[in-house]
Amino acid sequence: MAKVSMKNREFKREKTVAKYAAKRAELKAIIKNPNTSDDDRWNAQMKLQQLPRDASPSRLRNRCQVTGRPHGVLRKFKLSRIKLREAGMRGDVPGNKQNKIQ
Repeated sequence: MAKVSMKNREFKREKTVAKYAAKRAELKAIIKNPNTSDDDRWNAQMKLQQLPRDASPSRLRNRCQVTGRPHGVLRKFKLSRIKLREAGMRGDVPGNKQNKIQ
C-alpha cells in the first residue's frame, strides 16, 4: 500500500492538470501556429512557464486504483500486476484464464 500522502498528492496533481488543461492547450496552439508573430509566441511561452509545474500532464503518475502502487500498473485495468493477478484468480477479470498448478 502506498502512503496516503502520495495518493493525495497524485489526486491534487490530477485536479491541477484538469483545471489548467484548456489554458495550456490555448497557449500551445499559439506557440505551434506558424502564422503567429515572434512577440506573440514569446509572450505565450512566458505565460506557459508561469503556470504551475503540476499543471503539466507529464507530471502525472499511473497508480493502482486499489493499492496506490506506482510501478507495474496496467493501463487497461488501472491495477497493479499483483492485484490484477489476484482478481484473475478470483475470476473477476473477463476473458482471463486462471493458472492452476496440477
